[in-house]
Amino acid sequence: MRKFEWPKHSVLIIAVIATWLTTYIGYLTSFNMKIDNAMQQFILFINPLTFLLFVYGIALFIKKTKTRNRYIVTVSLLTSIIMFSNAVFYRFFTDFITLPLLFQTNNFADLTSSITENMRFIDVFFFTDVIIVLLAIRFIPQEPVQVTGRKVGRKVYFAAAATLLMFNLAMAEAQRPQLLTRSFDRELLVKNIGTYNYHLYDLFVQSKSHAQRAFADGTELTEIENYVKANHAQPDPEMFGVAKDRNVIIVSLESLQNFVINNEMDGHVITPFLNELTKNKDTFYFNNFYHQTGLGKTSDSEFIVENSLYGRNGSAVFFTHSGNTYDSLSERLGENGYFTSVMHANSKSFWNRDIMYKAMDIQKFYDVESYSIEEGQAVNWGMKDIPFFDQSVELMKDMQKPFATRMITLTNHHPFDLDEEDKLIPEYTSNSNTLNKYFQTVRYMDEAVKGFFEDLKENGLYDNSIIIMYGDHYGISENHNKAMGMYMDKEITPFDNAELQKVPMFVHIPGYGKGKEMDELSGQLDLRPTILHLLGIDTKADMQFGSDVFSPDHEPFVIFRDGRFVTDKNIYTQEVCYDIETGELTDEAQCEPYVERATTELNYSDTVINGDLLRFKDQKDGSPEIKERE
Repeated sequence: MRKFEWPKHSVLIIAVIATWLTTYIGYLTSFNMKIDNAMQQFILFINPLTFLLFVYGIALFIKKTKTRNRYIVTVSLLTSIIMFSNAVFYRFFTDFITLPLLFQTNNFADLTSSITENMRFIDVFFFTDVIIVLLAIRFIPQEPVQVTGRKVGRKVYFAAAATLLMFNLAMAEAQRPQLLTRSFDRELLVKNIGTYNYHLYDLFVQSKSHAQRAFADGTELTEIENYVKANHAQPDPEMFGVAKDRNVIIVSLESLQNFVINNEMDGHVITPFLNELTKNKDTFYFNNFYHQTGLGKTSDSEFIVENSLYGRNGSAVFFTHSGNTYDSLSERLGENGYFTSVMHANSKSFWNRDIMYKAMDIQKFYDVESYSIEEGQAVNWGMKDIPFFDQSVELMKDMQKPFATRMITLTNHHPFDLDEEDKLIPEYTSNSNTLNKYFQTVRYMDEAVKGFFEDLKENGLYDNSIIIMYGDHYGISENHNKAMGMYMDKEITPFDNAELQKVPMFVHIPGYGKGKEMDELSGQLDLRPTILHLLGIDTKADMQFGSDVFSPDHEPFVIFRDGRFVTDKNIYTQEVCYDIETGELTDEAQCEPYVERATTELNYSDTVINGDLLRFKDQKDGSPEIKERE
């Protein structure tokens, strides 16, 4: 009987196949990617192979067996770590990791609870290929590779790999034209070119953005400025200056989505105080207001509110461009006699805030060192909201007047843990532990805001202030659609996912008496011009993509960071157009005029940030001041 002989490069072949199948099965089990047809499924199946053939193929150039095996094991381990990391990240963000986020290591300690909450025992599966490779090395006989004389074989191997890559890209282009030049959707990239190729593409994009600043000379600013001026909305004369010289208190309500407002959970009112506020005559409550953040989450919302620019695609501006020149809300308020600050009981370095706040001319950062956190006053991410508001009001009493401060709450943050004494309503009951606990932390936040208003009144700060509050980003991601469907008693569609990006926004002007519920479609980019106009500060020369929500010229058009958008008639998501009244698919022609504009506006904002173009801006009249390259 002839003895079985393993073919040459058996370990290499086994490694490629093992990692390929592990990746593909991981796609199906750990990522909720929408597959529309058989072609997309086939692309998803082959796209890991295009990268793996190249990266494992380098082993063909390594002569020593031991060195070659070490290389193959290293590749299998790295690819496993990449897939594992993306799976954990995806469970919370419904998105894929980008390179800048990997280098935000000083956030990792604070993120520990959210990371561990999203880890699963099944994630061990991503390392199956590593085990298979180690077993193959252990039990399969190997001979040294004759590197010389094998050039023809290597050429055929890499030619086949290149052909497969071209085939993959051609099919992806057929499915999604201009995939690599127009897409802001990382899931779309992964579905078409694969996780590993996506990360290479991300490396290229990040390198390109850094090169943009080096070669920018200010000429790009003219075209963008003309676009911004053409879309400027003149303020409503009745609202312009209505809060002039008042203190400005802006409250970022962590992870608060609009679906909880004026709603119940199993018979329990979720936000009793905020519900009252929606009917308060001194309050404008915006029920059709959207967050516009990306992967930067809270830091993105801060950046948007301060600058009326979009966050960057796939990273947090607070990390990647903290050295830029900005025309921030705080800078404008400082120019008009306000003492500006941010109040947030967290480490000053988290999200690189200590550096970024200086770039935005924020005069004082009341970080965790400004607060006294006693036993029982912290949970999960840090100081609880009730003591945070209590101590913040004490700090406000000593601020120079008028002051403008932004407050960032913490308790209603994933994974939504609370101490027993703070649970004012019971947990929800569903298959999602995240959604179950969310209602409790929202209820606690509502109680904290109620106490905050009372503290302002008791300390004489209420009557001469304007209070703006908004949800900073979603709290319940698309990964919890099944549980959300149970709560909302309906199947959650892509249309509903877009609708669920609504967050509440309140403009409270004590003593005004003319407030009302507002249906005006708007988003976080609109906050900067709105606030400045309420204070009587003109913005027509400012570089901002939002517009005053009270202006009769305000356009009902909100663009998300990933390219989705909402108009007064339609929602555009996953490259299809929905009728906003019925929630049903409609003629794509209704969305088509806005698709190019959404892409243009996002690209303009990226160009401003990546090129640091505001360093060329003449602050006196808003026109570009062309300078030599730095």
